[in-house]
Amino acid sequence: MITRHRIAPNGPEFSRLVYGTWRILDDEDKANSTPQALINRFKACADLGITTLDTAEIYGTYHVEEAIGGALKLDPAFRGKIEIVTKCGIYIPCEFHPGRKVAFYNLTAERIIKSTEKSLRLMGIDHIDLLLVHRPDWLTSADETAAGLNKLLKDGKIRSAGVSNYNVHQFELLNSRMDQPLVTNQVEFSLLHMDPIYDGTADQCQRHRILPMAWSPLAKGALMSKEDPAAARLHAKAAELGAKYDGATLDQLAYAWIMAHPSMPLPIIGTNKLDRIQACVKATEIKLEREDWYALWVAAKGHGIP
Repeated sequence: MITRHRIAPNGPEFSRLVYGTWRILDDEDKANSTPQALINRFKACADLGITTLDTAEIYGTYHVEEAIGGALKLDPAFRGKIEIVTKCGIYIPCEFHPGRKVAFYNLTAERIIKSTEKSLRLMGIDHIDLLLVHRPDWLTSADETAAGLNKLLKDGKIRSAGVSNYNVHQFELLNSRMDQPLVTNQVEFSLLHMDPIYDGTADQCQRHRILPMAWSPLAKGALMSKEDPAAARLHAKAAELGAKYDGATLDQLAYAWIMAHPSMPLPIIGTNKLDRIQACVKATEIKLEREDWYALWVAAKGHGIP
């Protein structure tokens, strides 16, 4: 069973790994995306200790939240055993809005509230444990965005609020307008995308004592390809280190590498295969030695530390 962690002093308690739902409708075998198949997978995750589900309004071109709702409808009591994270703010041309000509961001208070109420309706739930604004909206003031989040918090429709893909300055600005402090920043973080270590994001999270969430921890699948030079070096290093860590695979070492950072990121796993989910859980047991963590850094970068 994996551990649980409070992600902020005023935030919810989440599982060490988060189950991402971005691609739950992408399986070629549609039997794997029926409501029954989904609730079975969510329950299997919960049995392993992965009780936190991550989704977003835009996932599946606005269909994933409805699919989650269909799954939860089969066992309403299961809702009380999990935490739900969703995101809002990205709007693209789609079947529901054929008149849209271009994708855009919208984090006005009115739009945030409307999107959240839609998410609640589609998932058939009465509250969201954590609502994230998906990406910064350059045309909306921090006061306006905070007004929407603060209203949702006050009304109890969301229990906590955070951001995704914000830089340190955008985070500080919005946080300064919040009635309740933001509880996380969900950012891209992997062995092939280390920006949070260098751009101040991870340091800022430590300063606020909040845990970041790491999306695409396998670099959108690029980490598993041996055609990419950096990935090829990491495959070689993982083959060398695997025996030391009870036969650990590259993906398990990659999750362990992220979790070893002192900001304590929560990786979001995105597979539809139960055996791979089980393998991810084993990564939580890996405690990388300092030299091995840096060895993976060197393999990814292709050069030694400065």
